[in-house]
Parts: sequence; C-alpha cells; structure tokens
Amino acid sequence: MDAIDDVLTARSGEDSRYVRVQARGPWGISFRSPRATYVMMIRSGRCWWLRGADKAPVLLTAGACFLVQADAEFIIADEPGRSTVDCESLLAAGHDPSVRHGGNGPLTEIVSARLTLDTEVTEPLLRVLPPVLRFDLDDSADDALRSTFRLLELERTFPGFGSGFIMSRLVEALFVYALRTCASSSAMTSPGWLAALSDPGLAPALRELHTDIAHPWTVDELARRAGMSRAAFAAAFKQKTGDSPINYLTCWRMHRAKRLLRDTRLSLRQIALTIGYDTDAAFSRAFRRVEGVAPGAWRRRWRTTTGERAG
Repeated sequence: MDAIDDVLTARSGEDSRYVRVQARGPWGISFRSPRATYVMMIRSGRCWWLRGADKAPVLLTAGACFLVQADAEFIIADEPGRSTVDCESLLAAGHDPSVRHGGNGPLTEIVSARLTLDTEVTEPLLRVLPPVLRFDLDDSADDALRSTFRLLELERTFPGFGSGFIMSRLVEALFVYALRTCASSSAMTSPGWLAALSDPGLAPALRELHTDIAHPWTVDELARRAGMSRAAFAAAFKQKTGDSPINYLTCWRMHRAKRLLRDTRLSLRQIALTIGYDTDAAFSRAFRRVEGVAPGAWRRRWRTTTGERAG
C-alpha cells in the first residue's frame, strides 16, 4: 500500500463519469464543482484557457491536459469573451457519454473524466495540488495516460455489459496516472509527498510505512528500509516533502484516524491501537495537535453535519 491507495480507498460512493464534449464555436464552458475533481484533455482542435481578468488567456491545442480540483474555477472557450455554461449543467441533461455544445463553428473535442473524492479525508492529497494543474501529453512517459484515455473512449463508443463498472475503474486509473505524470513533471514546483512517491530512494520506505502505519517507526528504521544513512534519508525526505519523516507519519496516522472515526464505531482506544498509539490519551493529544479538535468532538461534528445517528 502507498499514500495514493490510502486516499482512493476513501472515495465517495458517487459514480465516476467520462464524457466527450463536441464544442463548435461560439462556445464556453466553466468547470467548477463543489465535489468533483476533473481530469480532462483537449482531444482535437483548439481553444482558450481563460484565467481571469488579471491574467492573459492561454491558447490550448490537442494534447493539453488539466487536473482541476473540486471548487476550483476553470474556464475554456473557443474565443476570449464568450459567455459560458456550467459543466455540471451541461452534463445534467442526461447520461449520454457524448455531449454537443455551441453553434456551427470550428470543432473542438474535449474529453473529461469526473471523479468525486471525499474532501474531508483526502485532504493530504488535495493540499499538495494546485487548484488547476496543467500538463501536456508530449512524450513516451505518458503512454499509460494516453492508453487509459483510449480505453475510456473505446468503452464509450462500444459499450457492453459492465460498461459502467469498467469506466468507473478506468476513471480512477486515469486520475492516478495523471498524478504520476504531474509528480514527475516540472508542473509540480512545490515539495510534497507525491514527489517522494516518485523518488526511487524514498518510495520503498514510504510503501512499507503505509502498509503498516501502526508500526513504531523511527527515522533510523525508515532509512534502513530505503538503503540510506539516517542523515541522507532525513535530508532527502525534507527536500522532497518539506516535512520530517515523523511529522509525515503523524499526519497520515491522523488521516487514517479520521476515516475510522467516520466509518466505524470503534472506540478511541481501539482506534489508537490500530494506528500506533498505546493509549487513547496519547492518540487524543496527537489528534488535537494536528486537527485542532479532540477526536470525539470531530466524530460528533461529522455525525451532526451528515445527520448520522450514533448507535
């Protein structure tokens, strides 16, 4: 298991979705959803990325890809100054995986995968990503991403039994391949654990840490798993993630704890033992330090927000 496995197993129950939009000028689409994350690609044609009044529009051509976080504003159009339709409204008309939009002008094709993540427990991932991240399919390193787009398009064009299940899983795979592409590209300019997952020296230690997060890990032991000296490992870890190994471990233990508080009826002591604390008091202190609230209060707040009754 690694950090991405941790995040994606916290997925919302909402279905993923993939569509191809055939847009003919004049047209404009605004992507902004409070819940959905999008991975999209300009499949053919050209359009403009409208980045706001204080930034110049950017011309996009085939192969331009974007990862757009929930609640981030992202607008594309055939020409600057166009009025726009909200993407969610455009897709709400039905479940046809092909949508036509605009007038009778030049054609631009956009393919878009929609994935719903639980923002409460996927925060470790979301905070290291910019709201809108651009990357381009321009070399062989993107073969997996290209192939997943092709498989989605094939399933869209020739659906069979189980198509919904297949496309949902392919959308999840597309999201992970997009993360891999972004993590290894110059688009990711700030440190974070995504960069560490792509580092051949750090990745083996991180995989073991996430597989057994309750283990009493020390920097020395993690360094041995990475085949590095303690000093070299700590320095490389700090350089890649911007954090220390022990703080990283604590943050991910709290991530796991929130899922257990949300999804189970385990007591605080049971959760403490599951994630590596000897007592519920030690767990509560760590949780309050990271989250700013006691774990019991966090659980009650979540139940109140969602209307779930404790039982």
